[in-house]
Amino acid sequence: MQPRFNFYKAAPDAYKAVAALEDYVQTSGIEKRHIHLIKLRASIINGCAYCVDMHSKEARNGGLPEQWINLMAVWKESPVYDTRERALLGWVDAVTNLAQTGAPDDAYEALKAHFSEEDMTKLTVAIGAINIWNRLAVGFRSQHPIDQAAKAA
Repeated sequence: MQPRFNFYKAAPDAYKAVAALEDYVQTSGIEKRHIHLIKLRASIINGCAYCVDMHSKEARNGGLPEQWINLMAVWKESPVYDTRERALLGWVDAVTNLAQTGAPDDAYEALKAHFSEEDMTKLTVAIGAINIWNRLAVGFRSQHPIDQAAKAA
């Protein structure tokens, strides 16, 4: 897979607009754990290797357990996530796959049981933000860096 072009350079104003939305998400008061959850789960759904690589590393650096990160792709089958996280994961799935799901009432009701209307709005904006990043990275074939292989002891 080859990068198509550098969207940062092609449209700096568009990049700045998306970066401003990202700045909002980061300073909105959403728990960092939930931001990691949103970014990683949506990126997995969207098949964005660049973002999965970035956000799994960020979650790890943020102190989240390896198992919590590794099981994100199969969250429904794992008891690792608490009820709030499960409600949020369901909402991320529903909103990211909006054309297929229509944001069903059961996903909304599960979210509403754990978050205020203000929180739900901010969380949904965060989901929208990572979906924009995913569409840019996947659409233009952004390449994630390749880590140096660890040397055997």
